[in-house]
Amino acid sequence: MELREEIVENNKEFPGQVVPVPGGGIIVSTFEDIVNWARSNSLWPLTFATSCCGIEMMSVASSKYDFSRFGFEVARATPRQADVIIIAGTIVNKMAPVLKRLYDQMADPKYVIAMGACAISGGPFFYNTYSVVKGADHVIPVDVYIPGCPPRPEALLHALITLQEKIKSGLTRDQLRQADTQ
Repeated sequence: MELREEIVENNKEFPGQVVPVPGGGIIVSTFEDIVNWARSNSLWPLTFATSCCGIEMMSVASSKYDFSRFGFEVARATPRQADVIIIAGTIVNKMAPVLKRLYDQMADPKYVIAMGACAISGGPFFYNTYSVVKGADHVIPVDVYIPGCPPRPEALLHALITLQEKIKSGLTRDQLRQADTQ
């Protein structure tokens, strides 16, 4: 009996309920909740680092921060195997079509994190040059923004966990935007 109670206690974060029965247990949940839970805990990031924020992004994979503990272990260099693109740094007009192409090559559902002042609003470079895009959301839709110049690795971890919570909620990008504006 103690083993069953321990199983129930360990599965509190799982989107369902373990019902103990003689000879085993039955998991009761909706299929959509299980899919969203699995999708949020196995995000594979595509790194798009164009400047100094890329160094902070690389440090998140180091042993000190270790983003693999949260389900982001497999960083991909190909968009066809990635779920989330992390834009770290300045986007210039010449790189904007490349970013759009990479985003279009990602399979659905796909998510975007804009990391740093340059990726969010063009940073200090937008006002001094004509070649800088005023933010990643002018090229592709962004799900989570990370302010800072450069943001700390803890901020990127927080953004990844925030994205996980959004995915677990099961709402689409448009539904989340409508909820944020209200």
